[in-house]
Amino acid sequence: MQDANWARRTAHRLRRDAHMLWIAARDPRTPFLAKLIGGLVAAYVLSPIDFIPDFIPVFGLLDELIVVPVGLWFASKLVPDRLMREYRAAADIAVERPVSRLGALLVIGLWVTVAVFVALQVWSLRYW
Repeated sequence: MQDANWARRTAHRLRRDAHMLWIAARDPRTPFLAKLIGGLVAAYVLSPIDFIPDFIPVFGLLDELIVVPVGLWFASKLVPDRLMREYRAAADIAVERPVSRLGALLVIGLWVTVAVFVALQVWSLRYW
């Protein structure tokens, strides 16, 4: 039970820190190198595309266990402490916002509709 709480806290912290770097990457007060590294790490964390797919045993999660923490650490060292505190507070607020399940269902429904439409078009061309 304690391991599950640790995993949940760690996942929450990584999500918050990725959001913090995303905020930092868009702020003009952030140094350029920190923006570049922070933006790349945040995009990697928030992206569904991985260097090594997660379904590959052990190695699938290895990139997240190495790339993400090292990138977070390096980017956060390049940003002044006062800005990091500000970004972390903004990320805490953003991460705690409720998630709209209706909005997610609408987006998924839209993608399914588009996929079905494209599949029907391809199917009809095949037998034309």
